[in-house]
Amino acid sequence: MKAYEKLLEANKSWASATVGQDPEFFSRLANVQSPEYLWIGCSDSRVPPNEITGTKPGEIFIHRNIANMVVHTDLNMLSVLQYAVEVLKVKHVIVCGHYGCGGVKAAMTRKSLGIINKWLRNIKDVYRFHKDEVDSIPDEGGRVNKLIELNVVEQVMNLAKTSIIQKAWQTNNAPHLHGWVYGLDNGLIKPIFEMPAGTHFDDLYEFDNL
Repeated sequence: MKAYEKLLEANKSWASATVGQDPEFFSRLANVQSPEYLWIGCSDSRVPPNEITGTKPGEIFIHRNIANMVVHTDLNMLSVLQYAVEVLKVKHVIVCGHYGCGGVKAAMTRKSLGIINKWLRNIKDVYRFHKDEVDSIPDEGGRVNKLIELNVVEQVMNLAKTSIIQKAWQTNNAPHLHGWVYGLDNGLIKPIFEMPAGTHFDDLYEFDNL
């Protein structure tokens, strides 16, 4: 059996076992999607959102990219955000990074890595904003993990700067924004930042004509 065929066999076993436990599971899932959460996480294969939060299919709407970025020119992310907020009416948007993130590590170096340079430049900007704080930490691992936390905070702030979130705050008083970091070494999520709906953050970024 080829490696990819194992995935297909595992899928058949999972579907069969799921129906055995709950015969109506897939019919319910096919007819409605009403998640309470939007998860913006890292593409890292070691951070599966459903497994680490103990949630089932249909409970979390998920978007993933390298280093869990919220980039204002990323139409993919913005389309997911708009659909989740305006159509699905999620109550919470979570940006979840993880300690030991390779994308953040790479952004702290001067190595050219090809097309990903353009993406990592967004993290380099976060590093530049907080360079004194990060560089004051004596060990490399500590510096990387501090930047991982700061990057999550900045991405939550980037969410709040979007007209999508601000309009939702004005009309629905939701969603609540969260910044979390997952520990690969212990499996625990550390909440590090929150912005309740309607949080005032900076006049320069707040729209008044939505």
